[in-house]
Amino acid sequence: MDARRLAVLDAMGINSYVPRARVAAAPFATAGASLGPEAMDWDTLAATVRECRLCGLCATRTQTVFGTGDIHSRLMVIGEAPGADEDRLGEPFVGRAGQLLNSMLKAAGFARGQVYIANVLKCRPPNNRNPLVEEADRCLPYLLRQIELVSPALILCLGRIASQRLLGFEEPLGRQRGRIHRIGRTPVIVTYHPAYLLRSPAEKRKSWDDLKLAMEVLRRGDGT
Repeated sequence: MDARRLAVLDAMGINSYVPRARVAAAPFATAGASLGPEAMDWDTLAATVRECRLCGLCATRTQTVFGTGDIHSRLMVIGEAPGADEDRLGEPFVGRAGQLLNSMLKAAGFARGQVYIANVLKCRPPNNRNPLVEEADRCLPYLLRQIELVSPALILCLGRIASQRLLGFEEPLGRQRGRIHRIGRTPVIVTYHPAYLLRSPAEKRKSWDDLKLAMEVLRRGDGT
């Protein structure tokens, strides 16, 4: 877990266990906003994201992609960043990967509208490149506030990039699977991104195993 993520978590009042000395918090300021994200309600947060110009992606986006779904859901799904379809429509996971995600959620007993879906980045990186660390750092306080407002019983984290930025991991996704991670007290299950599964359909069985673990954590209700 790196210093940048710890600073963001500390600034939002979220405690994370790390097996080394903690890093001093750094305040996060948003352009054009009198409050930091940690103090915003849903409407203020959405409006701030919509007008955000904290990184260079504001120059290439069509629009920001805030999030969608049930803001009181027990399950929150977090991906990496918007793609071309998402940038055009302003909603996460609406392309082919979104269709597969809908099928995955249905298999786990959820309709799309019953979960809350968001991304680490709120703007599409040009040509769907991987998000830069500094871009993710700018967006992470928005996502952490969304997590706090939804207060889900479980987070399903989709893909290596999302887990690296959200959880501070650098290890391969295969080593992150099959374990219960945490953001504060909220359990997090990591699985493959639907776009990866479209390219590597043989991995869908592993993803189903991850979904079964997620359903078991939700059933127990304690994340242990």
